[in-house]
Amino acid sequence: MSQPRAATVLLALHYQNEVAHADGRIRIGIAEGSPERQAVLAAAKRLFDGARAAHVPVVSVRIAFSANHAEVAQNAEIWRRVVASGALVDGSWGAEFYPGLGPLPGETVVTHRRNDAFHGSPLADVLALHRAERLVIAGISTTYVVESTVRSASDRGYAVTVAADACSSGSPALHEASLKAMALLAEISEVDRILASFARR
Repeated sequence: MSQPRAATVLLALHYQNEVAHADGRIRIGIAEGSPERQAVLAAAKRLFDGARAAHVPVVSVRIAFSANHAEVAQNAEIWRRVVASGALVDGSWGAEFYPGLGPLPGETVVTHRRNDAFHGSPLADVLALHRAERLVIAGISTTYVVESTVRSASDRGYAVTVAADACSSGSPALHEASLKAMALLAEISEVDRILASFARR
């Protein structure tokens, strides 16, 4: 069965327990005890629900590793911390999607192992099936998976919109700095404006 034409695709990046849940071990996306946690997750839920209602495909991107993390190149501190903490093991609670922010039956899930969601993954092929021209990107953290994926998507020729209020970094200052860095590569928007654009499709 052929895929329907969908010029816009929503990429949901790393909404996983290890990153989004208060008990998760990865703190670079939402600081421990952050008062912004629930607002960010609620904005993401509203974005996903609105996309589905508007028939915009949602592609969930997750990061996960084997139990011994043997495939992780520890060439930077971020990866050394992942290995040292034993985080994001495939099949574990930490690698599961945060409740309410995972894929629905029939939706596509892409697994990868670096910051850029395109790196070593079938994401480009998935987007080609949808004939995607514009990507709406949201995820945790703004500074790493979101910014890395936005830069890659821009280089690949996609028009990109970042759902800023559905993203988060370990501190508000890092989040804002990352948004400013992406502003020449992507439209920086908010969930309500993006949902309004979906309604006009």
